[in-house]
Amino acid sequence: MLLEISIKNFAIIEEISLNFEKGMTVLTGETGAGKSIIIDAMNMMLGARSSTEVIRHGAPKAEIQGFFTVEKSPALSQVLEEHGIDFRDELIIRREIFQNGRSVSRINGQMVNLSTLRSVGQYLVDIHGQHDQEELMKAPQHIKLLDEFGDEEFQAIKSTYQTTFDAYRSLRKRVIDKQKNEQEHKARIEMLEFQLAEIEAADLKPGEDDQLNQERDKLLNHRNIADTLTNAYTMLDNEDFSSLANVRSAMNDLQTIEDFDPDYKEVATGLAESYYVLEDASKRLSDIIDNLDFDGNRLNVIDDRLNVINTITRKYGGKVDDVLDYFATISKEYDHLTGNDLDSDDLEGQLKALEKELLTSSQVLSDKRHDLAQILEKEIKHELTDLYMEKADFQVQFSKAKFSHEGNEHVEFYISTNPGEGFKPLVKVASGGELSRLMLAIKSAFARKEDKTSIVFDEVDTGVSGRVAQAIAQKIHKIGSHGQVLAISHLPQVIAAADYQFFIEKESKDDSTVSTVRLLTAEERVEEIAKMLAGDQVTQAALSQAEELLK
Repeated sequence: MLLEISIKNFAIIEEISLNFEKGMTVLTGETGAGKSIIIDAMNMMLGARSSTEVIRHGAPKAEIQGFFTVEKSPALSQVLEEHGIDFRDELIIRREIFQNGRSVSRINGQMVNLSTLRSVGQYLVDIHGQHDQEELMKAPQHIKLLDEFGDEEFQAIKSTYQTTFDAYRSLRKRVIDKQKNEQEHKARIEMLEFQLAEIEAADLKPGEDDQLNQERDKLLNHRNIADTLTNAYTMLDNEDFSSLANVRSAMNDLQTIEDFDPDYKEVATGLAESYYVLEDASKRLSDIIDNLDFDGNRLNVIDDRLNVINTITRKYGGKVDDVLDYFATISKEYDHLTGNDLDSDDLEGQLKALEKELLTSSQVLSDKRHDLAQILEKEIKHELTDLYMEKADFQVQFSKAKFSHEGNEHVEFYISTNPGEGFKPLVKVASGGELSRLMLAIKSAFARKEDKTSIVFDEVDTGVSGRVAQAIAQKIHKIGSHGQVLAISHLPQVIAAADYQFFIEKESKDDSTVSTVRLLTAEERVEEIAKMLAGDQVTQAALSQAEELLK
């Protein structure tokens, strides 16, 4: 429930603060005084798009702040938790609109974007203005209005259908693209197939060319390598002259005197370490020489393999790794053009299976929607009776349509205003007054079902008078009894039905216009309603009638 709204430097409003209670509150005043401006400010506070034009002339920014008490709402709690907003049972929403076009929004002091603000706002206040009546006259909007009447189970069914439809639409597009690509890119696909087959046939391994070239160089220099290794081994350990034996002899001699001087011991230790290093090197050389073998056939195999590799690398890249990179690139292109980048090769099979699932899901949605339509028809008929349209009949009609995000059927509201006339499309037969009542009936039915706590009506009584106006007043007051209703009206009957009345007027001084607002007392309310009945010349009869209306 909205407890307070503060507006500063918004249009012709310099600074006002309104406190609201449970029940029905009306905003009254002359046309142009600023009543709808308050509703506009409320809309922007709840996430509507802003404009610098709303900033009062000469002011750096416009400010709107609302203070709400929050009933237990799992959906609202989930939204707030998802965005990390701390709350208990109160919310403070603040929005500032600056001259540079930037706006800043906060919920309980935490900065949020407009999307989050709208997500939260939809659970706090339902604002119904003249725009909603315009929407009612657009047949494509009727299916959305009907679906809004559905409960959580219905919304879950619709969500399942929409998920299936999105998947079907996406896959169908891929299938069409595949077929289109296969025709338009036939030559490219054939070339890619040839290149992929040629590179695959080569069976390349990463770094293979470098490895084979190294092995080839080793084989080509076999004699030089063998001579060098043998000479090195001979110099280290030969029967006639062994450097290793000489080092060993020197090491043994020094070990006999190492205890006489630390310097002797240091030299002896270093020589011993050198000996063991040389001994290890000698053994390794011996092993290498023993295993050294020239394989002429291996050289031929390497040359043949390098010829294959060189043929491929000259066509597709400088080295084997470059060719493999190119192979990966054209593989992705080929998969995209042919549709092979999907999880399954049988795209048509997948599509058929998903189509069956879509048909099943759409039928479930349709059945639930038809059941929902019957409930809505009964609710609207009941509400219309209360609004002196007891002879009117309301009907939701369905017709088959192409599959879309909303389902596979059209929904349109039909109405019969008089017995025997038959049902006709709402958009063609409803008058302004009938449309106002029908919209109020829909809102009333929705409010009772959704248990909305704050509803705003902006001149919903357009085109009505007399007892109909009285019925509308009673209906709005009844909605307010379950929570909170804020209404803008020019009808004495509606104004009189309110629990609280704010009077808005504008004052012009010093080349500026300012809107002011004040809560009327009981006596002021009588006088104000009397003015509406009789004009500026308030008569005793008008005062008496005003008092009668307020009882």
